[in-house]
Amino acid sequence: METVIGVIGGSGVYDIDGLEGAEWRAVDSPYGAPSDKMLFGTLQGVRMVFLPRHGRGHVQTPSTVNYRANIDALKRSGVTDVVSVSACGSFREEMAPGDFVIVDQFIDRTFAREKSFFGPGCVAHVSLAHPTCPRLGAACAEAARAEGITAHEGGTYLAMEGPQFSTLAESRMYREVWGCDVIGMTNMPEAKLAREAELCYASVAMITDYDSWHPDHGDVDVSKVIATLIGNSAKAKGLVARLPGLLGKDRAPCPHGCDRALEYAILTQPEMRDPAMLAKLDAVAGRVL
Repeated sequence: METVIGVIGGSGVYDIDGLEGAEWRAVDSPYGAPSDKMLFGTLQGVRMVFLPRHGRGHVQTPSTVNYRANIDALKRSGVTDVVSVSACGSFREEMAPGDFVIVDQFIDRTFAREKSFFGPGCVAHVSLAHPTCPRLGAACAEAARAEGITAHEGGTYLAMEGPQFSTLAESRMYREVWGCDVIGMTNMPEAKLAREAELCYASVAMITDYDSWHPDHGDVDVSKVIATLIGNSAKAKGLVARLPGLLGKDRAPCPHGCDRALEYAILTQPEMRDPAMLAKLDAVAGRVL
């Protein structure tokens, strides 16, 4: 099987440098319009597809991003491995602005988003005990180290609805009571949908600030966040550029089963499945349907 790396670029990351044969193309999805056209090309002989999560020019809020269309469009484009790059705040002194965290757990506090491809007419339940792919995450960590980035392997990401930043009380609760490490607004339901689409998913969280809990940093200063974003963007592009060399062109089945997540997940009996829903699921769940 061929490796096709999909990169979802977060705040500050709106393209990929150095792609051969780079071309922006529109990809239709039965779930509506993705955030933007997608950038197709190859890097070191490995096919890559890039999607700016907020659209070029940053036109989508965390709540208006069409996560289902984005993941579906990546799957339709042949993507096998999704690397999510996103800005985040930190709840840990040692996880400083400018550092990256290779996230391995999530707490989902979003409430205004479609969170599943499945529903009445075709019911499915996938496992999210380990919501990211350890193999892909390890490759991201190795790429980060090679770029000289301070990368923390493992961390819990609190996904909030936004678009406002946390209150001080919320920030303290997420840090002290819930034990979260970073906070952001976009990795959920993205990670859930990637699992339903049987895509390996890794989250690279780029720290821009200390949220509002830190006594020496106070409230989130958007001007400082943007300045840190610019530096993080260059680092992220360097990390992404190293992934083809680490993952290789030929892809074996995922040792953690991400690409077989639907094997026993669909509960609706074949004769009771809604044909209209099945038609929408052709890319996401075609392997098992």
